[in-house]
Amino acid sequence: MRTLQIKVSETDFQKYNLGNAEVKFTDLVEIITREYARKALLECHEIAQQVGLSEMTMFEINAEIKANRDAKTHS
Repeated sequence: MRTLQIKVSETDFQKYNLGNAEVKFTDLVEIITREYARKALLECHEIAQQVGLSEMTMFEINAEIKANRDAKTHS
């Protein structure tokens, strides 16, 4: 096994709860992946709010899905 040293700010160290022991590479990858997913979700939510999608009811969402599927079927 090889060792990799990475410098992390104290703020990020605490933010990502890296603890005070060694961190497995797979755990670090998981932490980074979750952070990217969290940021992407927040960005999607922000875009949905900007274009009015966040106000759609479940009925409206299902109607949009059905309309798109019907359009694909009939083209």
